[in-house]
Amino acid sequence: MKAIVAALLDAHGTTFTEEAGIAVERNTPSPLFRLLCLSLLQSARISSDIAMRAAKGLAERKWNTAEAMLGSTWQQRVAVLNDAGYTRYQERTSTMLEDTARLVEERWKGDLRKLREEAGRDPAAERKLLKKCKGVGDVGVDIFFREVQVAWDELHPFADRRALASAKRLGVGTTAEELARRVSRTDFARLAAALVRVELAGDHDAVLTAAR
Repeated sequence: MKAIVAALLDAHGTTFTEEAGIAVERNTPSPLFRLLCLSLLQSARISSDIAMRAAKGLAERKWNTAEAMLGSTWQQRVAVLNDAGYTRYQERTSTMLEDTARLVEERWKGDLRKLREEAGRDPAAERKLLKKCKGVGDVGVDIFFREVQVAWDELHPFADRRALASAKRLGVGTTAEELARRVSRTDFARLAAALVRVELAGDHDAVLTAAR
């Protein structure tokens, strides 16, 4: 089992925030808002690669805070999404990004740490508040939780359904708590992300072969 986990981390052990250049471990307003936008984008019915390109495109234009996002125009956001490959959902997603940014700015002053405190650091309450953001449902919250747990201790250990399905298929665990016993506290988010990535890549067998 240790060999499988090691092979998994070696092949896929980059978190999605790391890939996007989001320093979520800092637990500051800009990275948290960028993660929220990434979660919104990745929960749409498009490929993860397109969502990642879109998130990077938004960052390249410095729309990295709720205030900055609100300073962009609807058409500017549509253009970024189009460039990333959002050929079916770009207009709706542009609107959702604006609506989400407005809620974050007006209710939490652009700082999702205030959402955390409003929720009393209770995961169920955090989920309920995050779902008030347009375009962020349970899948989006799962993505946010999976990545932000490096900074929000109350969420650790968290693994979403996709990660747990991969874990079961690889034989490394069936619950987040079980998976947490396989790696250090600092590596758990990497493991959760790796389990999602192996599902996206469809290379469970390659990981098992590498572990032999």
